[in-house]
Amino acid sequence: MRTIFVTGSVDGIGRRTAAQLVAEGHRVVLHARDEERAAVAKAALPEAAGIAVGDLSSLEQTRALAGSLAAFGRIDTIVHNAGIARLDSPRRELTADGLESTFQVNVLAPYLLTALLEPPQRLLFVSSAMAADGVVDLDDLQGERRPWNGTEVYCTSKLLDLMLAAAVARRWPGTLSNAVDPGWVRTRMGGDAAPTSPDDAARAQVRLAVGTDPDVLVSGHYFSERDWRPSAAVLDPALLESLLARCADLTGVPLPEASAPPAPPAP
Repeated sequence: MRTIFVTGSVDGIGRRTAAQLVAEGHRVVLHARDEERAAVAKAALPEAAGIAVGDLSSLEQTRALAGSLAAFGRIDTIVHNAGIARLDSPRRELTADGLESTFQVNVLAPYLLTALLEPPQRLLFVSSAMAADGVVDLDDLQGERRPWNGTEVYCTSKLLDLMLAAAVARRWPGTLSNAVDPGWVRTRMGGDAAPTSPDDAARAQVRLAVGTDPDVLVSGHYFSERDWRPSAAVLDPALLESLLARCADLTGVPLPEASAPPAPPAP
């Protein structure tokens, strides 16, 4: 049995991921952005170990969310499932922190939670094959210089999530940190025409979160049933370190270095 925290687990793929993990006997901590949605999550999955509340569009609430997880003890696996998509939005939308909302929720919040928590055994960042249309510009992470395009901003956020998974894998070799593309899924975000069911998408996430097959016991990988794969350029170690540095600047919280291995016993 593992203790697993799943962000964005009130509905959609997140709730189904949490439900499948509970059914397998794991101790699952749900997440909701406010108390009203927390009540919905509790009613839908009363067998969960508990629920942590915090709005990922707020740096203050994200920090408090990380602190509240101490009540559940060590978290073995974190599934960074929460995300927003403002594909048709006509303009940039800023949060109370003055940050572009899609970037803050989809990228900066999972970075901050990861940096504030003890390194888990596994980390899963939910990405997308739409990352193929993302644009990496570390000097313009919030889309201030380019003409506004909500779809491109979302695609970029999913590419940055993939890069975060790879960056953390390099920084924390003791943690299995990977990214997954759940596919085009029939959710409120994906629409009714999507070919993949939420349950099938959740099964892919569960496999990476707790599976024991050799092909998932890896780190720094991007898992997808679709053809697109990231280029070597976006996985360049120097670029990954620069992304971590930019996220640290924006949050005021650096990602810790890996703990030193225990010293060998004295002869």
